Amino acid sequence: MDAYVARPDDATSHPLVVVFMDIWGLREELFGIVRRIATEGYCCVVPNLFHREGKFSYAPRNAEGRTLSFDLLPDDVQRQMRGRAERLDRATLRADAAALLDWCRHEPVAPGPAGSIGYCMGGREAFFAAQEFPGRFRATASLHGSRLVTDAADSPHQLIDRMRGEVYCGFAEFDRGAPPEVIRRIEDALRANAHLTFTTQIHAGARHGYALPDRDIHDHAATETDWANIFAMFRRQLAA
Repeated sequence: MDAYVARPDDATSHPLVVVFMDIWGLREELFGIVRRIATEGYCCVVPNLFHREGKFSYAPRNAEGRTLSFDLLPDDVQRQMRGRAERLDRATLRADAAALLDWCRHEPVAPGPAGSIGYCMGGREAFFAAQEFPGRFRATASLHGSRLVTDAADSPHQLIDRMRGEVYCGFAEFDRGAPPEVIRRIEDALRANAHLTFTTQIHAGARHGYALPDRDIHDHAATETDWANIFAMFRRQLAA
């Protein structure tokens, strides 16, 4: 499993933060996010969750040089990308996260609480990680997360009772993957877990994908609000 890693330039160990990628694969846009997190004092890793199918990155751009939103892609490309995402599940995440945590044992990574940030598809993966490794992932952020509520028995919202620590969810006002009913069900499940504190933020006017800096619908103000809340959560939960 290939990955991109950034860490502070010193000789000490730092808490782990994992960025769970979106459906577009590993690319410089995510690497920049990883570097930003590292400047805050964390060892940050973004693993290639598509490693079973090779190295994949897809970022078509519009005339202004911004990456296109998913809904603007041709139907056949959308189907191909959805299929790749749907082949990831709780079992693949469990194996990948276990391998990543094992790798950390041999790196300058603090062995205590870890954090995560997941974008779109990665928001689901972040919930999976916190549910499969609740002793380690104690600060979980999901930004415009997708498929957080499904009919499956292991849907992320069904197993929130396993999670510990703190959760932050940033939602777009306009996101057919996270309409008000889905957000309500996630909030109800989070609220029912006495071992969690949580914050949900619905960004007025924002659209799915708003938090990614190269996206055609990037919302800078909403994203900076997310960063302020996420870094505050990390300071609370990942302190040595």
